[in-house]
Amino acid sequence: PQLHLVALNSPFSGDMRADFQCFQQAQLAGLTSTYRAFLSSHLQDLATVVRKTDRYHLPIVNLKGETLFSNWESIFNGNGAQLDTHVPIYSFDGRNVITDPSWPQKVVWHGSTANGIRLVNSYCEAWHTAEVGAVGQASPLKMGKLLDQKVFSCSNKFIVLCIENSFV
Repeated sequence: PQLHLVALNSPFSGDMRADFQCFQQAQLAGLTSTYRAFLSSHLQDLATVVRKTDRYHLPIVNLKGETLFSNWESIFNGNGAQLDTHVPIYSFDGRNVITDPSWPQKVVWHGSTANGIRLVNSYCEAWHTAEVGAVGQASPLKMGKLLDQKVFSCSNKFIVLCIENSFV
């Protein structure tokens, strides 16, 4: 048992229907479990997207089963979710988001603090706007962290990750 962390097949600006995109692209890829956006929303903090019963004992892996994090809780220990830069993050269609030119900006939207709590002033109006003047919290992957704390205009098109939110 493990939980997969997978990127959407293209970058998105701050105006996205991310949960729907995660659901749809997972289904198209033949994945049967439920996927949710790796984003804080107006309804939920990022840290609580995965079911309580699955947060402590299931490793977080990429599409090919390589370990990214020992478990969900370890992402939110305040260190910014330090990544092993040798383990790729793949999109639902199997491309490495770090090396593939389809994602020219190697930055991941998240809208959260380093502890996975929503930042209501920095999540592109609950991911409903791509306005230049609006801002969202994101993490440049060159820093080696998923939850680095950088603010960007919502007009940018960045990587959006999806997490399998319960093991079935």
